[in-house]
Amino acid sequence: MISSKKNTKLGVNPIAAVIFVVLTAGAIGLYYLEFINALTLGLLLIASLFLANAVHIADQWEKAIVLRMGKYTGLRGPGLFFTIPLVDKIDNYIDQRVRVTEFKAEQTLTKDTVPVNVDAVVYWTVWDVEKAALEVQDYEVAIAYIAQTGLRDVIGKHELAELLQERDKVTDLLQRILDEHTNPWGITCQNVGIKDIVIPQLLADAMSKEAQAERERRARVILGTAEVEIAEKFAVASEQYINNPVALHLRGMNMLFEGLKEKGSMVIVPSSALDSMNLGAMGGLISLAKSNEPKQDV
Repeated sequence: MISSKKNTKLGVNPIAAVIFVVLTAGAIGLYYLEFINALTLGLLLIASLFLANAVHIADQWEKAIVLRMGKYTGLRGPGLFFTIPLVDKIDNYIDQRVRVTEFKAEQTLTKDTVPVNVDAVVYWTVWDVEKAALEVQDYEVAIAYIAQTGLRDVIGKHELAELLQERDKVTDLLQRILDEHTNPWGITCQNVGIKDIVIPQLLADAMSKEAQAERERRARVILGTAEVEIAEKFAVASEQYINNPVALHLRGMNMLFEGLKEKGSMVIVPSSALDSMNLGAMGGLISLAKSNEPKQDV
């Protein structure tokens, strides 16, 4: 249950307390010195109480709503200000700092009928104290309920994929909805943020498998594309080797040399390749290299 209380500052005002103590002490002192009688003492004590009740203090970030005989008369503060006792009433002290309200939507169905739990926050501030005091009874509770209702409405208009992938658009839409309702109250919603979106565990597992399958598909597509590019390069290279047997011979020697660089490596070359690239001599070198390798103890 969302609740809110008015900030009426029921605590003791230090300046008012000092004024009351000083005036009371002065009146009692005059009475004991027999400068005034008991009736005058009583009147001075009552006057001290009224004067102390006329002194008020509003903090730097606050504005006080003053009612005179139940009618709005204006704003007071920040700082020291005075009212008429018994006639004026301070209805509320309104905080003008940026404040945050948390709200949530539980088991709300998306457009594709997926139940989700969404936690969000809204940052708001009072820019017109008079409207906030006169247009809405309890603006803090009203903002919380409007934010919760707006969040449910936005969730119902979007599919789950949109909520997960396009949070910025969702929050912008929710912020516009809140501003439309709160601007007439003198309140603006500066920012809305989604803290968390909780989906059913079975659906989360299915989405994880789907994402894994999509990654495998992309990997295979990339591999197939690479094979096509390699085949195209080999086709271009074969055209160069057809009319240039020396280049083909050098390429074959380079391939055998690369194979011999690794210790213990074995190079298997088809006999047709040896004849076409004139690599018979190179085959002898391979056999010689293998015979010179140290034998490993069994």
